[in-house]
Amino acid sequence: MACTVVKGVRYFKPKLSNKNAAMLTYNDYLKVDDLLELQAPRSEPEEHDELLFIIIHQTYELWFKQLRHELNFLMERLEENDVPRAFHTLKRVLKIFKTLVSQVDILETMTPLEFESFRSRLDTASGFQSYQFRVVEFMLGYKRPQPISVQPEGSVGRELLEAAYASPSLWLIFLRNLKRAGYTIPDEVLAADLTAATEPNDAVQDALLAVYQNDHQLSELCELLVDLDEGLQEWRYRHVKMVQRTIGTKGGSGGSSGAEYLIKTLFKPVFPDLWDIRARIGVA
Repeated sequence: MACTVVKGVRYFKPKLSNKNAAMLTYNDYLKVDDLLELQAPRSEPEEHDELLFIIIHQTYELWFKQLRHELNFLMERLEENDVPRAFHTLKRVLKIFKTLVSQVDILETMTPLEFESFRSRLDTASGFQSYQFRVVEFMLGYKRPQPISVQPEGSVGRELLEAAYASPSLWLIFLRNLKRAGYTIPDEVLAADLTAATEPNDAVQDALLAVYQNDHQLSELCELLVDLDEGLQEWRYRHVKMVQRTIGTKGGSGGSSGAEYLIKTLFKPVFPDLWDIRARIGVA
């Protein structure tokens, strides 16, 4: 320690290390200054509601990134047979979907006239180009090649989509977990084309019925997956109604058909077997 004498009294001062000399701040850690520079309204003069529109959608993209992060971890936990941690992670995913839905409430405070005041500035930009949301869909098993073609060759979005397209879905990894737990999952289901969308399977449903009848823990995990599927459908529904409320039957930006396109995505479960067995439970 350094020693300083003031009026005959010695004061000892701790020597600051280089690490302490440049202490990490809240702003530095979260890169707040950079974050606040990422909103760039295009309307001139700037329309009041364009900033809200940008911030809401940027926030969606951050939550989509977190969903990718959590779903990857969830699949790792299931592969390791760590069912308790899988429960915890899946519950977090469900909370995120609830947050996605609640953000629609904020967007719906914007009237059709307020949106129309800057809508032309979106040009060819459209929500259906969100590659992160498509990655989430692929991870859940809703796979098709079309979203990949929207992204330019060599772009980050295309690379992420191609990787998710060729990787096992959450549903397939869950079925592997059931197989290891002793349930009869057909080999042809486990060896199916990784790029194919999840389709209902009678043999898988037989195994799921056995889970519900014999395994409380795994049946609870099944119910959380149903909650996840329902949460995704709830978000789709609220998104459709928000678009209808804002632009009615007009075509969407970026060449999409607007609400008409979104309606086609409604009520399509990503885990169809978990819904189909409902009609078989209790039937002799």
